[in-house]
Amino acid sequence: MPPHAVTFYNALHQFMVARREQSGLAEKTVIQVGSATCEKAAGSEAVMKEFSKLIRASGRDDIIIKQTGCTGRCAREPIVGVFIPGQIPIKYERVDAEKVQTIFHDHIIGGQSVPELVLDKKTEKRYDYVITVCSSQRCRHAESDPEVMVAKALKATGIEEGTVRIFGGGCFGLCSSDKVGKQQVMMIFPERILYSFGTQEQLEEIIESHLIRKKILTRYQTKADFITEQFFSLYGDVSFFNKQTRLTLRNSGLIDPESLVDYVMNKGYEALANVLDRGDPNWVIAEITTSGLRGRGGGGFPTGTKWKNAITYTNDPIKYVVCNADEGDPGAFMDRSALEGDPFIILEGMTIGAYAIGAHKGYIYVRAEYPLAIERLEKAIAKAKENNLLGNNIMNSGFDFDVEIRLGAGAFVCGEETALMLSIEGKRGQPRIRPPYPTESGLWGHPTVINNVETWANVPTIMLYGAEWYSRIGTEKSKGTKVFALAGKVVNTGLVEVPMGTSLRDIIYDIGGGVPDGHQLKAVQTGGPSGGCIPAANIDTMVDYEELAKLGSIMGSGGMIVLDDTDCMVQTAKFFLEFTQSESCGKCVPCREGTVRMLEILERITEGKGELADLDKLERLGKLIQKSSLCGLGMTAPNPVLNALHNFRDEFEVHITEKRCPTHKCPQLIKYEIDVEKCTGCTLCARRCPVSCIDGTARQVHVINQEACIKCGECFNVCKFDAVLKI
Repeated sequence: MPPHAVTFYNALHQFMVARREQSGLAEKTVIQVGSATCEKAAGSEAVMKEFSKLIRASGRDDIIIKQTGCTGRCAREPIVGVFIPGQIPIKYERVDAEKVQTIFHDHIIGGQSVPELVLDKKTEKRYDYVITVCSSQRCRHAESDPEVMVAKALKATGIEEGTVRIFGGGCFGLCSSDKVGKQQVMMIFPERILYSFGTQEQLEEIIESHLIRKKILTRYQTKADFITEQFFSLYGDVSFFNKQTRLTLRNSGLIDPESLVDYVMNKGYEALANVLDRGDPNWVIAEITTSGLRGRGGGGFPTGTKWKNAITYTNDPIKYVVCNADEGDPGAFMDRSALEGDPFIILEGMTIGAYAIGAHKGYIYVRAEYPLAIERLEKAIAKAKENNLLGNNIMNSGFDFDVEIRLGAGAFVCGEETALMLSIEGKRGQPRIRPPYPTESGLWGHPTVINNVETWANVPTIMLYGAEWYSRIGTEKSKGTKVFALAGKVVNTGLVEVPMGTSLRDIIYDIGGGVPDGHQLKAVQTGGPSGGCIPAANIDTMVDYEELAKLGSIMGSGGMIVLDDTDCMVQTAKFFLEFTQSESCGKCVPCREGTVRMLEILERITEGKGELADLDKLERLGKLIQKSSLCGLGMTAPNPVLNALHNFRDEFEVHITEKRCPTHKCPQLIKYEIDVEKCTGCTLCARRCPVSCIDGTARQVHVINQEACIKCGECFNVCKFDAVLKI
């Protein structure tokens, strides 16, 4: 059978290359502005308008402006990239209209970058070179820490101190099983040359040749895969990014998410063409199985096994594939960012999955609160159909597949796969008993494969570079990478993608920049309302499915909230339980009633009315709900409470026995008193008190009537002499 799909892809790729060449894009200065929801909220639309105005005013036709998806650097948005042919790409942070003027006139017109606006700038010093060296835990060099090795080599070769910046980077995906621990990889900027070396002597030889003699040492030069090398070449010199490994987000922040040209130019749809021409669905399933890809939406069920089940236990000719984009966890924004940054990769992944199981119809179930993601999905679907990448006879291969979008109304329970299917069918979204599992009886009773956004996004990359390549990244049982929404008490909040097996310490301190304002790390909450809080003592835990489970937490969809010493663990547990209780569908009694009773106990404790016996009641109730709830959401609803009780029981006991909250986060356990040494009798606190519970005349020490005090904190907030104490 002739290779119709590959022939089609080659023609499509050549057409896209021709379009790019006709536009002269390669010779033009490109200004790239983030355009995801978060970037727009930070003012990126105004930034684009200002750049457009300046371009028109300049009369230059060699300067263009392009939108891109979310880079994940949330705390520094809007982010602007300036790409001038033959120069190092420069990324700017927190750009506004005034900064646009400076960037345009100084850098784009004047040719001089603006150091004080550069993304994640740590110093005024300009380095001659930046070296990003792989520091993956999986293939750490047996002799020494890789960053230490580079520092030693610089010293040994006489490189002047302070002229080279060293970064510990993420996995480059170059170490096969026989090279683990025996080989190290690094990239040198500004030339963006990738080297591999095995010994300290080889490293020194590279440094001496490249940095001193200004000669690339081709003997040790190596090449990574296209997507990894492209990402590191653009962002490897930025501290937030260089310990990340982008697979799911391989194009986010790099391409225009509405441009099929950009996607195809970045090897988009090449994997699908190869799969269709090979003509062996079983091989596709075998590759996904061998890769070790596990579902990224919850418990980590093996993806290949799920796909195989859809063709093993039934002969039903009608099958479906579904993308679960009903992201409902508090603090989670991974799926939204991925859809807004690269919708085509989801469509390609679903098409490959549909071919593997013999499905001809797919659905993307996305919550209606994501209007930009929905808009970009609609545009991507339309462009894919226009170019014979969706619909009938895809790529002239004879395979038919189409995708529809279904909008969710924001019910958290519809993230559970059986409830999601009922919602797609137009029914009330409530879970049902399993078995039968969706792969046996799913949508309208037919076999259905449901994976989340991140899982589908990994499929094209696996099929493009192979299962063996993919399995090099991650740990023995948890392969590949994981995207986390890093939030809470951390300097660099944002979206990060790291190899499985990366430690919590690396994520929070190296990528996240640590805990701000001099506070101490207290815990890390992973897995959203179905997860748990990991104490600071376990900060060196490797992030994978098994290690998190040992600590009573889960990977979940990827929420990661950092808590510091000002956070109350009782209040945190209550917050997540309030969420799951309010989002319970009410179908089963253990979840519907049990979570209410648990919440009532927590409310008593935070109001100073708790008893020590309540802690035992919480544990018994929680374990009962775990065992008897109908669906996974109900089974995991008690997790945050049980986990907090296990790791922070002393904090619960203080709330009960001493009737106080050590962090002052539980309002009813706070007591306000006036320091007689500091009170000046200004009467401001008495005048602002809403219940008139503060006694005292002008220039006399005031007193708070504790029985009448409603603990609103107004006296504490308005006192200019720090005379009101919070106890």
